[in-house]
Amino acid sequence: MTEAPLVTILDDEPEIRRLLADTLEEAGFRTLSFGRATEFEAALRRTTPDVCLVDLGLPDRDGLSLVHRLALEQGASVIIISGRVQVQDRVIGLELGADDYIIKPFDPAEVVARVRARLRSSRAPAQSLRLARFSGWEADFDAYVLRSDAGAEASFSHAEGEVLRLFLESPRRLITRQQMQEALGGGAGESFDRAMDVRISRLRTKLGEDPKSPRLIKTIYGAGYIFLGDVTWR
Repeated sequence: MTEAPLVTILDDEPEIRRLLADTLEEAGFRTLSFGRATEFEAALRRTTPDVCLVDLGLPDRDGLSLVHRLALEQGASVIIISGRVQVQDRVIGLELGADDYIIKPFDPAEVVARVRARLRSSRAPAQSLRLARFSGWEADFDAYVLRSDAGAEASFSHAEGEVLRLFLESPRRLITRQQMQEALGGGAGESFDRAMDVRISRLRTKLGEDPKSPRLIKTIYGAGYIFLGDVTWR
């Protein structure tokens, strides 16, 4: 049998940890819970979760910096669960690489639905193809690295990788904002749009694109984006 997906829970409130763990385990997930970032980071050296639920208000570490590190170094999806309700907080969290943002107080069933949505996105059939070549670049979705034929390398986060994969799987086809939201999951509205803009801007920078006239990831104003490159997968 396939082992159930592992969800790690990092929150300094014991009641929240118990509520999330009980709800997720009833839904068929395995869980590991932590009250401090140091314990959580030590556990990551021994295991790789499928989804990380991370609170921002931690006693021993800034939650946003931890989210950024997770996005760059871990293959897991990162979902922030926080009492910070300002749009700017959600935008910053998504910009730093989080895949989703849930505001406290929350409905436990919504958390389960969001976790399942992230797993569906990351385990789509095409995910079995890990290397893509295009326009003098290779994208390695195992190592989360872009490599150029000239020898340059640039790391990308899990969230940036999802956007890049979406483009590489549909080259020379218009991808609308709605299609991006449906494919990538997460919230909608201003925070989602801002997060997508930032991730696309960062991908353009890593690909050496001219921000005023990008040649690969083109913005079709009022419609969406299109990737203008030929792609081969293996």
